[in-house]
Amino acid sequence: MTRVAVAIITNKKHQVLIARRPAGKVMEGCWEFPGGKVELGETPEECLVRELKEEMDLTVMAGRFISEISYDYDWGEVKLLAFETHIVEGEPQLLEHDAMVWVSLEGMGDYGMTPADEPLIEDLLQWIREKTSFEGETKG
Repeated sequence: MTRVAVAIITNKKHQVLIARRPAGKVMEGCWEFPGGKVELGETPEECLVRELKEEMDLTVMAGRFISEISYDYDWGEVKLLAFETHIVEGEPQLLEHDAMVWVSLEGMGDYGMTPADEPLIEDLLQWIREKTSFEGETKG
């Protein structure tokens, strides 16, 4: 099984950053949450710091664990580990992807997400609802 850490990066409008896989890559043209494979001896949080630096030239801090999804592809099982992720420094750059966009979770149906990322959307909708409800209570 391949473990993949994915970053859930939101902006002030509660939109999530997604990126499109480029031509020539597996699942080219599909949209995904940024992240990558967790290497041996690496935590998912460390993976996110490394992968987002490599793929988007971002310095990030992995925060709260959000969800875990397993998906069986023809070539093997993938376990996605989603974490709330905060940009510490930088603006997202297209180093590994051919496009990126900030999108509402409700609008993700307009994007062809990878099959493994697709099941995360419902969990993220619940997470966003809880987050905005909590933020509303603290601003009181």
